[in-house]
Order: sequence, then C-alpha cells, then structure tokens
Amino acid sequence: MKSRRGFLKSTGLALTALGSWKAIEASAAQVCGVTAPQPRGPFYPIVNQADKDTDLTTVVGSSAKAVGEVVWVTGTVRDQNCAVVDGALVEIWQACASGRYNHPNDPNTAPLDPNFQYWGRAITDAQGRYAFKTIRPGAYPADRDWVRPPHIHFRVMKRGYHELVTQMYFAGEGLNADDRILQSMSPQDQNEAVVQFQVPVGGGEPVGVFDLKIAKVGARV
Repeated sequence: MKSRRGFLKSTGLALTALGSWKAIEASAAQVCGVTAPQPRGPFYPIVNQADKDTDLTTVVGSSAKAVGEVVWVTGTVRDQNCAVVDGALVEIWQACASGRYNHPNDPNTAPLDPNFQYWGRAITDAQGRYAFKTIRPGAYPADRDWVRPPHIHFRVMKRGYHELVTQMYFAGEGLNADDRILQSMSPQDQNEAVVQFQVPVGGGEPVGVFDLKIAKVGARV
C-alpha cells in the first residue's frame, strides 16, 4: 500500500535516478521554441482517484504490478528561451497494456488492468526535471480504418505560462507511419514527439527522454 511517505520517497528516487541517465538525457536535442500541441483526446480523466503519483505500475491497496513492459519517461520542462521551469505540474494519462483507458466513454472492450494507475502527476524540480515510472501502453482502434499507436498524453501547467497538451510516441512502432495525428505534424515536430527508449548503463528498465517546452504568457514564440 502506498503512503504519503512512500509517495515522496518514490518521487525522490525517480529524480535521483535521473543522475544515472545523464548520458541518455544529454543526447536529447535542446531546441528553443514551444513543444507542438496535440489533441487532448476524449479520455482525459474525469473521475478523481486517490492514487495519482509518479509510479503508475502499482496502485493503492494492491501489491500486484501492472501488466506490461515497464518503462521510465523523464525529461526537462523549459520555456521558449530554453530556461528551465521549476514547479510546473506535469500530468500524464494513457491506456493500459491492452489498449483501454479507465474512462467511462472508452468504447474499447479490451480488459482494464486493476493494478495500473492510468493517470499520474509530477512537479518539476529545481532543474525543471520530471520522471514517471509506467508501462508501454497498448494500441487501440480509433476508427474502422485507424488504429492508434502506443502513446502517452501530457499536460503541463504553471501560473504565468500557457498550458501545453501534447502526446509522446514510441520509436520503432510500425503504427506511427499511419497515425493521422502524428502524421499531421511537421517532420521536426514528429521527430520531437517520437522518443527512443534505451536501457541505462548498468541495466534496468528502458528510459525515454521527452523534453517539454512551454511559453510564458506574453512571450513571442
């Protein structure tokens, strides 16, 4: 069972672990500007849940683990001039390994995972960093001739900045080439949205670096 102390500990461990991923993080391009927005989609959480910390692989009250490949998603939030943004709220939400969202409007008949959290929140640290432990989501049908590839939704907020809603995709996924949302973006924006996951030196779960850029209110971008 998670506790407040456990939540703070897990968050601290996640950010501490970033130190071992510097080689991966350093390889991510730092380009000024703003991350391209993408649709929020119909499955943003509408029902509050007690457990919405940075570890989506377990839930309060259960010792079982979520089904699926465990991955870490980390990155740095910056402004349009590449200055780090501390204290920003970063939310993620996604489907479980079967491709279903924990949302009353999801028509997918795939099974839900009772041990997956589905929705998490992080606050960026003094260096603008965030980190989530989650699973690679499953693909799911969006229309009769459209299957959405695995992706994670992001929402970034801080007072004085424009809210950002976007999506992150997994490199090497064949369905990316036919995704209507991803393919509607410019090549540069696609490149930033598709993340390569790598196993850190010394082993462990794969880590993907997804840096996010938000604009200050009134800034020219």
